[in-house]
Amino acid sequence: MCKLLKVSRSSFYKFLNKKESKRSLENKQLKSKIIKIYEDSKKRYGAPKIHKTLKAENIHISLKRVQRLMKRLDIKAIVCKKFRPFPSKVKVEDRENILKRDFSTTSINQKWVTDITYIHTIKDGWCYLASVMDLHSKKIIGYSMDKNMDTALAINAVRNAYEVQKPSKPPVLHSDLGSQYTSKDFSRYVLGLKIMHSFSGKGCPYDNACIESFHASLKKEEVNLVKYYDFDAARLAIFEYIESWYNRKRIHSSIGYITPQQCEDLAKVA
Repeated sequence: MCKLLKVSRSSFYKFLNKKESKRSLENKQLKSKIIKIYEDSKKRYGAPKIHKTLKAENIHISLKRVQRLMKRLDIKAIVCKKFRPFPSKVKVEDRENILKRDFSTTSINQKWVTDITYIHTIKDGWCYLASVMDLHSKKIIGYSMDKNMDTALAINAVRNAYEVQKPSKPPVLHSDLGSQYTSKDFSRYVLGLKIMHSFSGKGCPYDNACIESFHASLKKEEVNLVKYYDFDAARLAIFEYIESWYNRKRIHSSIGYITPQQCEDLAKVA
């Protein structure tokens, strides 16, 4: 064999007895960890969040090394096109914008944001999800899903949030100028709770960027990856995404790479 390959016997036996380097063994272990975190997140996490998760497990590794290993594994976070707003031609009466893109808070239940998004099903067609987010924790504190996009949908989401959170002081609630939020019934409901209602400017989705961002993540990480047969299947999937994943497992860079539930818990004991 050595004559055929034209190598010395010593070189051949040295090659057979060559031990795998420490770095190579570490990379194998790290790859296994990275794949597990990636799969546990249902392929939703990119390098920064995988890096933070590894650090939380006391595994000291640089972000660049995580990026290199992910490239070798040929894995990356799910991506989608950024939302680009288009101005509406419908005339809408301006309402007061109390928030004015000031999303800062010092604790929970100070500022809430709400919005409605569309979810398609095969059997029941379009269904609608109204969500309410606490700006301090980024937690989805209330939501409602229905086959109709009406005022009741918007009210039910806020009612759910109010009953769960039981705020000691009425929060500011920010929404867009959708007909559900500018209706008399919705206005009466929030006024009854002494909630101050803030509105985005016409054609300004960035005034409500946080809840827009949540709905974009929901579409990217869940809705756009599957086809729901009917309303019930979609509602169950959305419930699992919000309660099991988004609120309790998904870490957020804007709150220090912890989960919304952890952020809320910390605020309660502060």
